Amino acid sequence: MTELVTTPFDRNSTALDVVDGVDLTGQHAIVTGASSGIGIETARALAHAGASVTLAVRDTDAGQRVADDIKTTTGNSGVTVAELDLADITSIDSFIENWNRPLHVLVNNAGVMTTPETYTDHGWELQFAVNHLGHFALATGLHPALVAANGARVVSVASSGHGNADIDFDDLFFDRRPYDAGIAYGQSKTAQILFAVEADRRWAADGIRVNALMPGGIWTNLQRHWDPDTLAGMKEQMAAQENSIMKTPEQGAATSVLLAASPLLLGIGGRYFDDCNQAPVVDDIIDGLHGVRAYALDPQRARQLWETSTNLLETARTNNT
Repeated sequence: MTELVTTPFDRNSTALDVVDGVDLTGQHAIVTGASSGIGIETARALAHAGASVTLAVRDTDAGQRVADDIKTTTGNSGVTVAELDLADITSIDSFIENWNRPLHVLVNNAGVMTTPETYTDHGWELQFAVNHLGHFALATGLHPALVAANGARVVSVASSGHGNADIDFDDLFFDRRPYDAGIAYGQSKTAQILFAVEADRRWAADGIRVNALMPGGIWTNLQRHWDPDTLAGMKEQMAAQENSIMKTPEQGAATSVLLAASPLLLGIGGRYFDDCNQAPVVDDIIDGLHGVRAYALDPQRARQLWETSTNLLETARTNNT
């Protein structure tokens, strides 16, 4: 069995801790969903290390406010904003077409969680569409730019929520089973890990390494679809704990930044991390946060998902023409 990757960092480390002493000058990075939550702190840390960072966001006004703040706090003027709607293939393809330089770091950070039952124009369940298929389309479309970087990294921000569900290849979009928001979220997060496994297998020879991660428990806009009373009760309960399991956004971004920028991860790919260290395979997610299920790392399921995703995108693009 391959030895687990460990680092000097842990759950208390921040994104800025991870890039201390790291120089990304001359590198180009994209962070999706960088107008809120851990996306902001991921982008800030990469900019702090000297990278030119593009905030790929739906709300460009919010993105510009974040970009201005990051420029002020880091002194890095190379922070830009570009529109990207991961539920819209046309938007994704437009973003790809407008990208005209090598890409050293792609952080697939954007996401939605436990949404009401919603489908895209192509009939895709929204969480699977945004969390997996949109990022799949973006990463594969940017593959030439990643190759041109001569040593790129792709980071897939998944979740311990993957423990809620494996991929149901026979009913991806709940056509035959009742819709369950938690199952849909879990399936989409399992897909993000499987993407990292197969992308790394396919692209490592091109100098592109791909890993997935769980950021930790962080209160962000991701919980906006939760029942308000339930959310308030959980926040109160966590706040009362002497040693809370919750992280700040700066701590939550640390594992993303580790995979995106740290020299400690050179040559490492196809793995899943939490708290800045590779997670062990577990039968059940520990404390609801830690470990990775074996099905999320299964190479055969990863290949099947890649083929399924490719076919779905080809059909969608054909229907768009």
